[in-house]
Amino acid sequence: MTVTRTGVAPGPSLLRTAQPPLRRSAPGIAAGSLSALSAVALLAASAYLITRAAEQPPILYLTMAMVGVRAFALARAAFRYLERLSSHDASFRQLAVVRTELYRRLSRVAPAGLGRTDRGDLLARVVSDVDALQDLPLRVVQPLVVSGVTGVAAVVGVAVVSPRAALVLAGGLVVALVVGVVLADRLATGTESALAARRGALSGAVLDTVQSLDVLVAFDALEGQLRRVAALDDDLRRASRRRATTAGLVAALLSLVSGATVVGVVLATAGDVTAGVLRGPAFALVALVPIAVLEVVGAVPTAVVAWRRVRASGARVESAAPLVAPGEVVVDELDQVEVEVEGDERVGGDGPAALPADLPVLSLEHVSARWPGAAADSLVDATLEVRAGDRVVVEGPSGAGKSTLAAVLVRFLEHRGRYEVGGTSVRSLGAERVRGTVGLIEQSPWLFDESIRQNLLFARDTATDDDLLAVLDRVDLGNWVRERGGLDARPGERGALVSGGQAQRLSLARALLRGFPVLVLDEPTAGLDAELADRLVTDLLEAARDDGTTVVLISHVPVPAALVTRRVRVEGGVLREVG
Repeated sequence: MTVTRTGVAPGPSLLRTAQPPLRRSAPGIAAGSLSALSAVALLAASAYLITRAAEQPPILYLTMAMVGVRAFALARAAFRYLERLSSHDASFRQLAVVRTELYRRLSRVAPAGLGRTDRGDLLARVVSDVDALQDLPLRVVQPLVVSGVTGVAAVVGVAVVSPRAALVLAGGLVVALVVGVVLADRLATGTESALAARRGALSGAVLDTVQSLDVLVAFDALEGQLRRVAALDDDLRRASRRRATTAGLVAALLSLVSGATVVGVVLATAGDVTAGVLRGPAFALVALVPIAVLEVVGAVPTAVVAWRRVRASGARVESAAPLVAPGEVVVDELDQVEVEVEGDERVGGDGPAALPADLPVLSLEHVSARWPGAAADSLVDATLEVRAGDRVVVEGPSGAGKSTLAAVLVRFLEHRGRYEVGGTSVRSLGAERVRGTVGLIEQSPWLFDESIRQNLLFARDTATDDDLLAVLDRVDLGNWVRERGGLDARPGERGALVSGGQAQRLSLARALLRGFPVLVLDEPTAGLDAELADRLVTDLLEAARDDGTTVVLISHVPVPAALVTRRVRVEGGVLREVG
């Protein structure tokens, strides 16, 4: 077997991913530009029509202007509708792509990489901050492009009527853009980042309050927690008010610039009107067009503020779900090469990794690991071999590094040193394929608030009810499920309606249904009394043995010698064989 290169290819940031491709965004931008141009043309045609009508010419001279007013009014509404329809469709479709990429990243860094973020703040990042990314195409890119197209077209159109008015209009646009953008950027600096952080803090406090309500009431601490939530809410409201003030100041500035531009156009073209070079209707047209143009271009400073908000949200999401997990090797996409194995197989395919009979199932050599943010390694220079059919118990006191070993085995935590599954480095196999081979039953198995059937089917969605009942019988839960009404019974939210031992058995049934060649049991008896713990361990190991599953059992309590083939002890992160 030859492995030539391992790692993960770099990809775009989530912020860049939020921008739809050109083929999707172009229709919305085109419709938005046509709607804005129709609004400017409507004002110009209306100004010309009213002024020309005041001269009381024959009605025939007004026909074209009247038709233009109606056409531009209808076009503005029609293109506005098409712009909203196409641009929002593109944005929402792209948001689905962003969410898919986000959860793909989270699956690589969870759970070790998520421990650095408060749960409530994490919830705010994957919901509110991800939703804010849709503003990139809608409130940043599109307004900038539409404003640019409209501004240039308006200056060119006014220049046909009056070059002087076009020059003043161009100057007014430049002033509005420069001053408006600088002011918006200056006022928004720090505000959007602070808002995102405050939203996360408030979400965390609310989540803590809801989840620990019984404890807060029992210790008479609810009032203090509610005051903390209220203080965070006030802080967020003040920050939101400052942002609204920023938007108001920018809008006021643009109104001043718009008025000044109109006055400038009037002063610049007054001489032409007096000399008869510019007639009254044309004068009204060039004098009023700046109002419509600057209303469209006024979206640019707002887009700057929106960009600050989107960038702050993007940074928060990126920090929670980095493109590359800590310790993961990055390679350039062009440098990736295929990895060949005997039999013309390819490393990294679908399904579990191949486990040759003559090689250890799991092999660790000088492996060390630490949790993100920790100052020292929780697992130190560990060497371990596990062969097919082994039932290895890993013992040691709490905090010795046993759960760290479990996290390394299922690739929830990055490591240093060499770790192989079936003789192949896990870095070549990839985390998903390793987890298809090495299954984990954690201390507190997650049970969904769905039926027993649904809690098992996601392990193998092709399983029949007979298959599910058979695997429940193997873990000594068949009669219990039948007594509760069958597979439609519900375990409650996070298993609230079942005992800890029953939750562990359901988790084992799920793992056996999936058919993991190797199972890691991380403290399955935590929180159980000694008699129930002994019976549970016996049933778990016997069920796994009957199924031909290799087991690594992590436990801080003694396990009967007859149930295991080898013992390993971990103390202070150091692993040693004891029999």
